[in-house]
Amino acid sequence: MMKNTVNISFINMLVSAALVLSIGSLGLSGSALAFDGDNPWPKAGPAKAFNLPVVQREMLDNGLTGIYVPFGVVPKVTVVMQVQTGNLNEEGKVWVADLAADMLKEGAGGVSGSVLSLRAAEMGGNISISTSSNVTTFSLDVLSEHGPAAIALLGDIVMKPDFPETEFDRLKQDYIRNLTVSKTSPRSIASEVFMAELYPNHPYGTIFPTEEALSGYTIDDAKAYYRQNFGAKRTDIYIVGQFDHEEMKTAVKDTFATWLAGPAVLDMPPMPKTERLVKVIDRPGSSQSTLYLGLPVALVTDADHTKLNVMNTLLGGAFSSRITRNIREDKGYTYSPRSSLSGAVASRYWVEVADVTSEHTGDSLKEIIWEIKNLQENVPDEPELTSIQNYMSGIFVLRNGSRGGIIGQLAYVKLHGLDDDYLSTYVGNVMDVTPNDIQSVAQKYLSVDEMTLVVVGVEDDVKAQLAKVKFDK
Repeated sequence: MMKNTVNISFINMLVSAALVLSIGSLGLSGSALAFDGDNPWPKAGPAKAFNLPVVQREMLDNGLTGIYVPFGVVPKVTVVMQVQTGNLNEEGKVWVADLAADMLKEGAGGVSGSVLSLRAAEMGGNISISTSSNVTTFSLDVLSEHGPAAIALLGDIVMKPDFPETEFDRLKQDYIRNLTVSKTSPRSIASEVFMAELYPNHPYGTIFPTEEALSGYTIDDAKAYYRQNFGAKRTDIYIVGQFDHEEMKTAVKDTFATWLAGPAVLDMPPMPKTERLVKVIDRPGSSQSTLYLGLPVALVTDADHTKLNVMNTLLGGAFSSRITRNIREDKGYTYSPRSSLSGAVASRYWVEVADVTSEHTGDSLKEIIWEIKNLQENVPDEPELTSIQNYMSGIFVLRNGSRGGIIGQLAYVKLHGLDDDYLSTYVGNVMDVTPNDIQSVAQKYLSVDEMTLVVVGVEDDVKAQLAKVKFDK
């Protein structure tokens, strides 16, 4: 289900500020903020490697895996359960996975949702449930003394749902309202069309249901989805923080040992479409145009992934990136442009997203393409690349400085079939990327002639501007 988004550029500003405050812990020298004459790139000391805490994994006979990581000094423990099922598994009933997941905290084992929430609150936490394309995530952050009780509570929710029908009707109405709101958002509209073009005939390509279909879902649809997709074999439980290992291991076994194994993880890789395509969606009277420009690229497991990641950050994936400086700082066409490497399991695509002033739709696209081709034709300077590498390394270390951050990284590794070495070697691999690598992957993967462009704006005006910059077909 489409969730509410926040301004990514603002987040980057906050993270950049956090990096400044964390210079000592990242191993950067005091000269990290000093500029060298006319060189716009700040000096920085060598980035520190990330040392992954000790990770212990233990699998029950039914296939459920417990992942235990002692971490920190605060007497708290975060328990996160991930079941590898999500929107990929909906069999055409888009958002039924989200509805079913939300229903799980509305009552379990004969206990109402409000009482379940109260029990979590008494432990110092609250129950959080979310759904994505590939996983459904249950989390609870509590005082260490309540760790075993938190495991038992999550076990009741995931194994003994009551599916109260009155709550289903209420939730469904909320979803219908959310759908209505989402369908009025230019970014949601553009994203829907963009994904449909990239992943035709695959669940990844459908991010919204129709209102008619959503209105027709019943409690039986949610129950059927749950029965067909939940089970121990698809489930990992992450326990990170201060805890007694044997006590938590016993709690996991006592809670989940009798859960049925259930089905294996669904393997349904998409066949993304790479095609020069232009789609303009009319939004009469709009003062802005929303641009989505991108194409499929190499997967996370590909040898080029880290190089692609660094290239993307330099090109458009950071507040100081080239595209951002060009169309935001220099031209003033937009406030928050952003490029990213995105995608779910067995999928990955590069996309530049920007909300630009209507009269500069064509100009913005022209500058974005110019930046891509400039990177393909000219090797970036070492100081620029080093600045980006230190930024990425610092972000990575900061991201892994919390219980939730460590769980997020370990879950990412598991979901994409990587090894823990991916985390322990990440900083070194980022710092090993060369300027020639950046140019090479830009040339290899960012073929402008094969990109899909989606624009939401005033149709006639947009088409006229695209024709001027020769990107109208």
